[in-house]
Order: sequence, then structure tokens, then C-alpha cells
Amino acid sequence: MAKGARMSLVSALRTSPVTYLQTIRPDHPVLFFSPAILQATARRFCAGFPGLVTYAVKANDAGEVLDNLIAAGISTFDVASPHEMEEVRTRLPNAVLHYNNPVRSEEEVRIAVRLGVASYSVDGFGELAKLARCGVPAGTEVAVRYRLPVKSAAYDFGAKFGADPDEAAAILARVSDMGFRPSMTFHPGTQCADPSAWATYIDAAGRIAQRAGVAIDRLNVGGGYAAHRGGAAPDLDAIFRAIAEAVGQAFPGSAPALVCEPGRAMVADAFSLATRVKTIRDDGSVFLNDGIYGGLAEVPVIGAVDRRIVVGPGAERAGKQTPRKVFGPTCDSLDHLPDALDLPDDIAEGDWVLFHGMGAYSTATVTRFNGYGAIDIVTTDRLH
Repeated sequence: MAKGARMSLVSALRTSPVTYLQTIRPDHPVLFFSPAILQATARRFCAGFPGLVTYAVKANDAGEVLDNLIAAGISTFDVASPHEMEEVRTRLPNAVLHYNNPVRSEEEVRIAVRLGVASYSVDGFGELAKLARCGVPAGTEVAVRYRLPVKSAAYDFGAKFGADPDEAAAILARVSDMGFRPSMTFHPGTQCADPSAWATYIDAAGRIAQRAGVAIDRLNVGGGYAAHRGGAAPDLDAIFRAIAEAVGQAFPGSAPALVCEPGRAMVADAFSLATRVKTIRDDGSVFLNDGIYGGLAEVPVIGAVDRRIVVGPGAERAGKQTPRKVFGPTCDSLDHLPDALDLPDDIAEGDWVLFHGMGAYSTATVTRFNGYGAIDIVTTDRLH
């Protein structure tokens, strides 16, 4: 924990989002943030995962997020760029940095060396040679990223990153020969809730290491842990159990240390996004003051969060749920949600649609297209 860190780093301003909306009546999008939920989620990962828990900064790099994770005991961070390295080190000077974006420019590698990055990932011989050429010291951990045709997630990271198993074995052998500390890493894909995906990847890790003739030091079992977007919450404990069991089977008698790097599942539940209804057309379609260029940028990729309510000026709307086309505020005709949302038939102009579970990628990918995109962050005691 950082020197002087406190267990609550942002004082609560409101008791709940509904109270804030009905009192302040904001006409712009608002993200409600619960430090208590974020810290509780971090502690749950640390208590349940059988290894080191890091945080994937890309999911949400807001200062209040990093500060509260540090307060909850997170001291190792998965960073994808020099900017993220600097953001973390500003708040925790002795933070351990894992640079797991496997493609980097030479200048980015040199910055990482200067900042003392502790671990790198690679998925090709060229990127491995670049690490040595740019001064990454011998003995530094280098994790070989591999991919499998496993389809258990909202979208597949293997389309961009990862070596096939045969190539991964060859790269791993080269990592060892070059004097780096050999490790392995994978990513099952975003919003993955299937424990068997991790088991399949871990089984492959054992076979790849055996083929390379290398005893790996650590196995990074990635991010991808699903956030609660609708229905029952994903069973993280089942995933943790599957990981522990699979490692014991794949590496009998010589199990590597484990690392995970949750992003979405770590931060999503700590935020709720309130968007206001700008108008309702005669055909029933709804225009909101936020859309795909703002806090709802992920909806076209993985769908809308089903955990939502509509708040009127006096009470939550309780009318019959009716599918409605939803548009964002910009003048771009692409700014609409791909699927209709079930919204109450008594929804009215000036109401707020409150989406829960919106802490991941809601601010990290927001634009200012057409002058929209400004989102206030309000700290609250609770989100429901």
C-alpha cells in the first residue's frame, strides 16, 4: 500500500444516484462512483485468486480509480503505454509495472527500461529481439503470449495478439536462451465467464512449456473476467477454482506462480452512468445526451448493459417495458445503439436512464465529437 494511503480516498457527496438526479437535475451525463465497491472488488480478487492480482489500467485510468485500488492493496499494474506507466508511478512511485502490450516501438521500450518495468510480453521473434536491442536487462521476466481457437468471450483477442502453440514453444526456448526469465501469458477474450476457457489455455501452457523444454517461472492467466452486465453475476470463484485445478494438472509437481490482470471485472461495478432523455419521437424512439461516441462506446461491440432503470423527476418509472430505438446526441446517423432497449412506456423527456456496471471503458474511450462527451464523476455512498 502506498505511504499515507487511506482506506477511503474520495469522500461521498451523495447518498445515491437517484437522490442526486432528482435534486440536482443535471442535463449532462454523470458517472456515479462508489469507492467502497471498487475496494471491495479488489479485495475479493486478492482473497480468491490463487496468485498475484494486478490491474489492467486500460479499463479505467482515472486517478480516483488508481488511488482506491492502491488503498485496497493493489501494487502491480498491467500497463500498455508509457503514458499509463507515468500515471501509475505518479500515484505509487514504487509500483510494479507489467508491460503486456506485446507490440512496442523502440522508443517505448527504452522508456520502459528507464522506468524499471518488471515484466514484458512478446508474441513474435522480432519483438523479442527488440527488447534485447533496446536494453531490457538479462534476468527480466519475458512472458510469451499464445493464442487458441477458444470462443467463450464477447470478442477474441487472438485475432490481434498471440503466437500459435508451436511458434510459442520456439519463442519460449529463445527467451530462456537469451537469459530472460521465461514465463507465459494468454487472454481468453473479453467478457469471458466460462471457467473451461481458462482450463483449456492452462492445459496448452503445460504442453507448450514441455515442448520448449523450459520450466516457466510464472503463468499470467490474463484478464477477460466478465463484469455483471445482466442476469446473474458471473461466478468469479468458479473461475478461480478452475484455474487452480488446471494448473495442478498441467504442471504436476512444478506449478508456476500465477498472475492475473483484471480490468473490466475489477472496475465495472463501481460506476453507474446516468444519461438524460433529450426527446422522444412520435415513433417512440429515444434520444439520449450520451451515445456511442461517449460513455456508451462499447455497446456496438458487446451490447448494452441490461442492468438499468429509468428515473423520473419524482420516482423511478415503473411502466410496461417496451423496445425502443435509442440514439445518441450527435448529428452522426451512426450514433445509435444497435439493438432496441426495453424501456418503460411511461418514460418522458427529461428523465434519466441509469445504466449500472459502467466503470470499464466508459471514460477511457470517450470522445468529444460534436462537442459532446463531457461526463461528470460524482462520488456516492451507494449505487442502488
